[in-house]
Formats: sequence, structure tokens, C-alpha cells
Amino acid sequence: MSSKDKISRISISMPESLLDGLDQMVAKRGFESRSQAICDMISLQINEHRSEVSSEVMTGTVNLVYNHSTPGLHKRLHDLQYEFIDEVISTLNVNLTDTNILSIILVQGPADKLNKIADKMITLRGVVYGKLLLNSYIIPPIHPLPPK
Repeated sequence: MSSKDKISRISISMPESLLDGLDQMVAKRGFESRSQAICDMISLQINEHRSEVSSEVMTGTVNLVYNHSTPGLHKRLHDLQYEFIDEVISTLNVNLTDTNILSIILVQGPADKLNKIADKMITLRGVVYGKLLLNSYIIPPIHPLPPK
């Protein structure tokens, strides 16, 4: 939402207990108003819906925790990143323990394809945790890759 967007007023009805919870969240998180908090929640839901059902180009991260001692896992993850080189932008690996690594893989591309890539990574044997987080913003192009 930009500052130039036209503002529309709506009215909603909700149980008082839900309104009390909203007011507590608004105060605790520091929103300026209920409207700002509700706009934020709706924006998150719209983004989540787009990331699940569209082929819209999105940017995000595949967050993985994996056991690096699982035979062949590191190579399979590397091979997948190379296979999808047009979508995989960058990777950050952090050693968490003597056996676990946190891998944050920056991706950009059609949401449906990013979901498939993430599923291929998350379901590998040795991956302890995996989650794809997408948003509707995209990274400005630095330079195009040469044709294959």
C-alpha cells in the first residue's frame, strides 16, 4: 500500500472478545490505529493467498535447518540450487551445532515454481525444518543471465 492509494472506509462487526484482543495487539505492537493493524493483517493474508495459488513473480526465502552429516544431503541441496539457478539468488549458511546448519536461500520467480523448489528441498532426508516465506515485492534486476 502506498501513500497515494485512495482510502475507502468500511464497517465491520466482530465479537467484543475479538475487539479486545485487537486493541491489546494494537497497543502492544505499536500500531497507530485499529485501521493500520487491520490493513497489515489483510495485506499479510492477501500475500499468503497469492503465494499459494498464483504464478505471480515473488521474492522470498527458503529457510532450512538440516543435519549436515546426512550422506549426500549437502550435494543434493547444492544440485537443486544449481538446477534452479534462475530462481536461486543467494544462499547463507550458518553452523548452529556440530551437526545442524541453518540455510537461508534467497529466491525469486513465479510463486508456483518457488513452492515446487521449496518442496523439493524441504522433503529431502536430513532436513529437520523447512519453510518457504514469500512476499509480493521483487528484487530489481542487476543484469540478465545470458541465454542458455
